[in-house]
Amino acid sequence: MAASSTSCSLLLAAAAICALSSLPCCAAAVSGGRSAHLTAGFTRVKLRESQFVVQKPYDVPLHERYEQSGGVRRMWVFATDKPISATHPGGARTEIKVNEVYSSGVWQFEGDMFVPSGTSGASVMQIFGAATHATTLMLHVYGGRLTYYHELTKVLADRVYDRWVRLNVVHDVAAGNVTVFVDGERRLSAAGHGGKEHYFKFGVYKQSHHQPSRRMESRWKNVAVYTKP
Repeated sequence: MAASSTSCSLLLAAAAICALSSLPCCAAAVSGGRSAHLTAGFTRVKLRESQFVVQKPYDVPLHERYEQSGGVRRMWVFATDKPISATHPGGARTEIKVNEVYSSGVWQFEGDMFVPSGTSGASVMQIFGAATHATTLMLHVYGGRLTYYHELTKVLADRVYDRWVRLNVVHDVAAGNVTVFVDGERRLSAAGHGGKEHYFKFGVYKQSHHQPSRRMESRWKNVAVYTKP
């Protein structure tokens, strides 16, 4: 009984400290590991499974590049793979397009990402749609580092290999900016690139910079989309 009382007291004390603290890690802890402080004030979008559209090399069957099991979506691609269609100008990829197009308001993507060691030279998440670019945001992985596009000087997180990393990406359309949080901590604020329509994508998409690896893979779970006016 004494040990039990002591444990309860410690838990209550920790909760009290957490309530007084503004640290992101504390907020994540009291929300059961999710970034509730980042999604506060947002409304979760009800997505149907049919809105998770897999884009893969056109000449291979789906099961050779995509797997979904136990709540985890696993996507992989080879550097020599074909694009998503015979006429598509883009490179090799296995990505999911979240088929929820938006043009105004504030939108947030949330998901847990796992990148196996060895994957390099791949975009793992993007906001598609812009005025001067194809995308408003791209997050790449090079040698275990998560970067803003292919800019190796803009590292959002080191050592992302072989562990679950929580990503929250907020796009304020009117303000024209994007904010990226990694494991609940803000790691990037960047200007948007304009554009009239946007949507989120995640998976692996080969990039031509910095010697991409022969094989690339990412796994995702707990993917959600939120919005507010």
